[in-house]
Amino acid sequence: MKKHRQTEKQFSLKDELFNRRKVEQLAKEIEAVYPEFATKAFIKAVLKDFPEQELMERVRGIRDRLREFLPSAYSDALPIILAAQPPVLDEGKTDNDFGDFIYAPYSYFVATYGCTEKHVARSLAALRELTKRFSAEGALRDFLNAFPKETLEAVEKWSKDTNYHVRRLASEGTRPNLPWAKKITVPPKKLAPILDRLHADRTRYVVRSVANHLNDVTKVDKSLALRLLRKWNKEKRQSARELSYLTNHALRSLVRAGDSDALRLIGFDTGHLRVSAFTLGSKSIRVGESVPFSFTLTSTSHKEQNVMADYIIHFNKASGKLAPKTYKLSKLVLRPNESVHLEKNHTLRLMSTRTLYPGKHVLELQINGRSFGKKIFLLK
Repeated sequence: MKKHRQTEKQFSLKDELFNRRKVEQLAKEIEAVYPEFATKAFIKAVLKDFPEQELMERVRGIRDRLREFLPSAYSDALPIILAAQPPVLDEGKTDNDFGDFIYAPYSYFVATYGCTEKHVARSLAALRELTKRFSAEGALRDFLNAFPKETLEAVEKWSKDTNYHVRRLASEGTRPNLPWAKKITVPPKKLAPILDRLHADRTRYVVRSVANHLNDVTKVDKSLALRLLRKWNKEKRQSARELSYLTNHALRSLVRAGDSDALRLIGFDTGHLRVSAFTLGSKSIRVGESVPFSFTLTSTSHKEQNVMADYIIHFNKASGKLAPKTYKLSKLVLRPNESVHLEKNHTLRLMSTRTLYPGKHVLELQINGRSFGKKIFLLK
């Protein structure tokens, strides 16, 4: 008997978020408040575009089809969009996701066709309503760049809103480096008062956004980010649990890079440590082999101290220059004058994300953000 192997269909995020059922749902909600809407033609036009579109292209594609099938005047189309909105997301929660992606095209419709001097006020008011169903964070960027004064005034009000999705928009939509979104020209310093208010928010959804915003800030204005975090840790307006979460999440990029100021802020002392017996198992390595190394770490403190031990491999590039890459080794607590032996085998295998070039490489120890010695090895 011939056997047939059934293959599982590969998961597709864009098809999960944007499909016939979702488009029909959107179209019927519009038809319910705008009977003239050409529902079947709209659905057909949107679905015809899907095979050639990636996720964000589908968002923009639906946005443009809405422009085609709704009244041509923005002032006539916007009330229909607002009337077609589903109920707001559950306000009783303290954390939530964006909402349903099928509603993303609405805020981009507002940003594309309503970001004008004539419509700026009503468009910003629309984003406040839309974000209660699906985050309008990406669309807000157009307004921040085109009308910074009016938009920042709106954002300041949103940061005090009773709906936590609106408060989150005040932080998330103004992030310096929001994924999948346009860059903004507003300097981080201007947004500091918004973060100062929202860091003590009662919802994790907003607090996480503040942390993500600050993590972005650490990459463009580290001193500002650290200054705000020190201030908040001193004031203790947020609960201890959430303040610890916020601080650690906001500093994750700096901590990953071994920044001593960030590590000190989360309790990792940069002094009172000694490294001895730092050795490499081999100074000549072939691709696919491991670089074995070990060392002894000793606390010279009179009290317990947190330790984050990393190591950096400075890879040889095609140009002959060295490029550092940091790896995590161990996170531990040392008692006064305690010593611990640490060792690791790092395999230098071929990877699609990194090309290995023969020649001089350097392995460096980094403990609590401070360098504790380097060893040279050759890759053959």
